[in-house]
Amino acid sequence: MTEAFSLLFAAALSLTLCLKLWLGWRHIRHIAQRRDRVPDAFRDSITLEQHRHAADYTIAKTRLGLLSAWVDTALIAAFTFGGGLQWLAILSMQWFANPLLSGMALIVLFAMISSLISLPFSLYGTFGIEVRFGFNKMTPGLYLLDQLKGIGLSIAIGLPVLAIVLWLMNIAGPSWWLWVWLVLCAVQLLGLVLFPILIAPLYNKFWPLQDEALKARIDALLSRTGFRSNGIYVMDGSRRSSHSNAYFTGFGAGKRIVFYDTLLEKLSHDEIEAVLAHELGHYKRHHISKRIAVAFSLSLLFLALLGQLLHAPWFYAGLGVATPGTAMALLLFMLATPAFTFPLTPLSSRSSRKHEYEADDFASEQTRADDLICALVKLFRDNGTTLTPDPIHSAFYDSHPPAALRIQHLKGNQA
Repeated sequence: MTEAFSLLFAAALSLTLCLKLWLGWRHIRHIAQRRDRVPDAFRDSITLEQHRHAADYTIAKTRLGLLSAWVDTALIAAFTFGGGLQWLAILSMQWFANPLLSGMALIVLFAMISSLISLPFSLYGTFGIEVRFGFNKMTPGLYLLDQLKGIGLSIAIGLPVLAIVLWLMNIAGPSWWLWVWLVLCAVQLLGLVLFPILIAPLYNKFWPLQDEALKARIDALLSRTGFRSNGIYVMDGSRRSSHSNAYFTGFGAGKRIVFYDTLLEKLSHDEIEAVLAHELGHYKRHHISKRIAVAFSLSLLFLALLGQLLHAPWFYAGLGVATPGTAMALLLFMLATPAFTFPLTPLSSRSSRKHEYEADDFASEQTRADDLICALVKLFRDNGTTLTPDPIHSAFYDSHPPAALRIQHLKGNQA
């Protein structure tokens, strides 16, 4: 059983890497071949220079993603078949005799090594690609401060949650996975409530929308759609990037509407209202609650599966580990599962794209479809979104429909 599982995991890991590389190179080739011609649907709104800029930006990011895929795969192989996790387990047990503390040390060591290896990709993405294409506004000092804040949040929130999870895995008996699931669900729901109040302000400044004319239009939209908000805020997104966005945050009565300051600078009032109507569509069509329900259901399924593997010797030995334990089982499961589930990614992407179309339909009912089309074209242009993604790559990865299909769908709503 051990050898069979080792071969199965090696095959799944190799297949996942090959699939990522094939999709990435398809995407690059498809975009490069169409780099010098603006699609007909955008010829009046996107210049050839802007189209080439978006193509080159997407190709650069995709190439970085391909290199990252190689490194991630090598890292997983080193941690499993290469004995990396076994070495970390021995080291953590030498530091701490208490199983709970040694388990936490094991996971912290793994996280630290993984973060250090991924750091060059983050740095190059931020200060290489984003700078080269004119999107980055972040200084090295601000980047470092963000990293330190992330570490602080991991210590303040992540470590206590990890301790509770490992403690329950050790003392809650055969049904530990159900108790862990309940705790994790509660933590995620609490995070939705606390994020806009405590966490988001650590990274960005927020202030109430000052434009009274725009605020009146938004209040009217909220009123006729029956949406209750805890405030309309502007965020200093320009502090880090020239990319634009708008989003809802919070949960229940604490929901907030947040606009990037860059979005307010680029769009007209009509276009902003249309973008907000799209975001409202996600709530009115219950997309948020559906996604939470799916996430909770999948986490329950995976925890139940981990419950079956926790005491299976072949699971540890097949992944190069001779020291079973709750923390080790959790780490191995986190490393091994993506290799088996990656081919299912298109199912999630398809569901997300369906929700985007439904939100566009809602926006077309509440505002003019033309306004949303104009807003999307500006966002595609200013965010460097390629207009010619590879169809297979897009179907596999993209949570939003390609630009041309989305515009075509909205034009159909005008009929």
